[in-house]
Amino acid sequence: MDKKLVNAINVQLNFEIESAHIYLAMAGYVATLGLDGFENWFMIQYEEELAHAKKFIRYLNERGERVHITGFETPQNDFDSLLEAFEISLNHEKKVTSRINNLMKIAGETNDYAAISFLNWYVDEQVEEEDTFSSLIDKIKLVKDAGLYMLDKEMESRVFVDPTTEA
Repeated sequence: MDKKLVNAINVQLNFEIESAHIYLAMAGYVATLGLDGFENWFMIQYEEELAHAKKFIRYLNERGERVHITGFETPQNDFDSLLEAFEISLNHEKKVTSRINNLMKIAGETNDYAAISFLNWYVDEQVEEEDTFSSLIDKIKLVKDAGLYMLDKEMESRVFVDPTTEA
């Protein structure tokens, strides 16, 4: 593999771990609001981001490349509202999308078709992530306190399905 692509994937896998911690911090915040469903939802998001990192790690290992784990910034832990947490999340996912698109660009420039094939999963995943956050933001804006309670109960039903173990 081209070293530029290996380095970029290493940076991204560490960003996925950082993303997990962002959602873990958000889970902690919503727990203080008594929103158990949203806490569950963010905890599942935390697990998904770790799974994304693991998928990158496994890919580099399969290609015979070295994985490098680094540190990350302390995530924001306090928010003005649930809506703000979700708006920050959507903006974060847009950054992830931009970063995945950059990886795809590097893979194309280096004619690494295996990497392009691998990265297509992340491209599709980011479409889903941005859509999910956008939809939840719209719902949060629509509901009042009673509706927020019902939406919170809906969030409790989310379960983690490891995206890296597709059949």
